[in-house]
Amino acid sequence: MTENGVRDLIIIGGGPAGYTAALYAARANLEPVVIEGFQWGGQLMITSDVENYPGYAEGVLGPEMMKDFRRQAERFGAEFVSDDVTRVDFSEQPFRIWVGEEEYRSEAVIIATGADARKLGLASEQRLQARGVSYCAVCDAAFFREKEIVVVGGGDSAMEEAIFLTKFADKVTLVHRREEFRASQIMEDRARANDKIEFVTNSIVEEVLGENSVTGVTIRDVNTDETTELPADGLFVAIGHDPNTKLFVGQLELDDAGYIVTKPGSTETSVEGVFAGGDVVDHTYRQAVTAAGMGCMTALDAERWLAAREGHLATALAAPRE
Repeated sequence: MTENGVRDLIIIGGGPAGYTAALYAARANLEPVVIEGFQWGGQLMITSDVENYPGYAEGVLGPEMMKDFRRQAERFGAEFVSDDVTRVDFSEQPFRIWVGEEEYRSEAVIIATGADARKLGLASEQRLQARGVSYCAVCDAAFFREKEIVVVGGGDSAMEEAIFLTKFADKVTLVHRREEFRASQIMEDRARANDKIEFVTNSIVEEVLGENSVTGVTIRDVNTDETTELPADGLFVAIGHDPNTKLFVGQLELDDAGYIVTKPGSTETSVEGVFAGGDVVDHTYRQAVTAAGMGCMTALDAERWLAAREGHLATALAAPRE
């Protein structure tokens, strides 16, 4: 931190991307402050077993993995603020970031605020998260070998998840609230050609059944109001994700879905000195390992940008004055 209280780097967000950025930045002696959020750890905090992250040969609980990430960054000097950013001002240097009434200032900022999977909003869904309710087929499909699964959704993501799940499950039932799907025709055709997938349209999931694990769902027909119980060992909700970017509306360029736009081949945003990585940028892969990789990229980009900026400042200060 410089004498006027302006830090080199502030990282907003505490998940795989934010903690990896903190690790790299701390090892580069940037002394980063990580404003990790009140609910730090990202989506992995609601994940049970993680078996596809390199280095954890026996698997690991999602929260334990995030504690490992955090502890490693802390070992090299990263500081943590376990609270939520309430406001930012990227209109001029140094950048200003508020946590309530407390103001932080920095030369560079990394944004790693992630994205949240949209949920059905059911109490039973929340209760059975990581106990049969999932939001990521790539992450959890292997836990449902020879099981019966329900997928909720009607877009390409839902079709893709259903098709992927058939590699493991005996049966996948795709439930959609309308008759027509939003998915592209080619994705719908692929799903319909798969004999393991059944379709239930004009229906919504009203309740997730089970005490300690999912045993089924209650489905209501939106036209007749008739309800039926469908046995199932798992429920995959595939109705989209929302990037956590409300703070940055009007501050940074966002795409139509609200994700932060970065320059090709870089993690730099539309504001010089502000970098972004992880699920707040990525609406394609959304994996812990890809988020961590992007976190590394943001730290390297920020470090190089700060070094170049210091070089320019030193040259300017050393230049002769008339």
